[in-house]
Parts: sequence; structure tokens; C-alpha cells
Amino acid sequence: MQNPHILIVEDEAVTRNTLRSIFEAEGYVVTEANDGAEMHKAMQDNKVNLVVMDINLPGKNGLLLARELREINNIGLIFLTGRDNEVDKILGLEIGADDYITKPFNPRELTIRARNLLTRVNSTGIESEEKGSVEYYRFNGWSLEINSRSLVSPQGESYKLPRSEFRAMLHFVENPGKILTRADLLMKMTGRELKPHDRTVDVTIRRIRKHFESLADTPEIIATIHGEGYRFCGNLED
Repeated sequence: MQNPHILIVEDEAVTRNTLRSIFEAEGYVVTEANDGAEMHKAMQDNKVNLVVMDINLPGKNGLLLARELREINNIGLIFLTGRDNEVDKILGLEIGADDYITKPFNPRELTIRARNLLTRVNSTGIESEEKGSVEYYRFNGWSLEINSRSLVSPQGESYKLPRSEFRAMLHFVENPGKILTRADLLMKMTGRELKPHDRTVDVTIRRIRKHFESLADTPEIIATIHGEGYRFCGNLED
């Protein structure tokens, strides 16, 4: 199996070179891009597993580019940026980033988070194979399609889920009625441990709920259990 391929999207040459050195020292294949146009060209020419991207970029900024990356299966996205306010972090996660790290950063923490995310990215296809005949889960007229990583409404409208949303939904339908803690959900979604004031799980759940809220007659599918976590309340079909 080839080493994972990381694409660095960063307009500061010094930062790009630093990141390249860090990831190449870990054995990764690394490609660099200065902006969105170079990012898309690099992704056409290479099988990229993980994008590490700044938000402040010439042309389209990282938030706009993240929306485009959401449509691509099996690719991870980490924002690495100097924008450290809470609004930017929440917006980045809502758009579909798997992780958000602020500059200055700890190289060891970055490589650990990247490795954990790549493990999750690469395991998606393996997990689908291990489930054998399980191709979808149906509940309350909705369907979670495993192979396409999509949520399908009762009217047949399909929503391609970012990895974090898909992994959270898969964990919910595999554990119906069970209270899942934020720590457990975050580990399933990103492979990292929950830290104080980390709102990644809450932001992800809010994104998922928006799909169900698009239909007024859909009952509460994911309930908040205050002080404990979340619970899947859908009625799974056999």
C-alpha cells in the first residue's frame, strides 16, 4: 500500500516548506499548492488523501474551497490557520472540515491529528466491506446509504455527507437508543480525544439535524441528553 498523499494549500512559502519537511519526515508523500487553482490541478494529477489548508488564500479563500472539497469522497481536510476566533472555527467545522488547528502550531500535535484522520479516511472502505450485506440503514422514511455515504430523504433527495457527519450517523444507527457521549462521538469522527470547550461534536450534530429539519413532519431523530451526550431516536427498519 502506498504512503498517504498530503496536499498542503498555503500561500506562505516558508510555512509550506516547514509543513513539507514535517510530513515528509513522517513518510508521507507531499504536494504543495499556493491557491485554489493549484489545489484543483494537484488533485487532478494525484490521489490525495488529506488536504491541510489555510483559510486566508489568494482568490477563493479556504472556506469556499472547503465547500468544493465536501463533494469528494474519502479525503480529509484540516484547516491550519492563524484565524483563531471561535466564529471562524465553528464556520470551518460547519462547512465540513474534519479538524481545525491554529498557528503557531505544535508539529507533533499536527502529525498525530493528521495520522488519526488518515486512519479514519482509509478505514471507511474497509468498514463497508466488513459489514458484508449491510448497504444501508432505513429509519422513519430516511435511508443512510453506506457505499455512497449519503443520507436520503423520504422524497428521494440525496445529501452527500462529509466524513464527520457520516461517521457520526453510522455510529448512531449502529447504537439505536443508546446514549453516546461527546467523547465517544468525537473519537469515532476524528480519532482524537475530547478537550475542554471543544464544540466539534455539537457543530456536527447541528449540521446533521438540518437535514431532518428540512421536513416538518420528521420526528426528532437525534435527541440531546443534557449533561451526557446524544441519543438516536429513529425507528430502524429490519
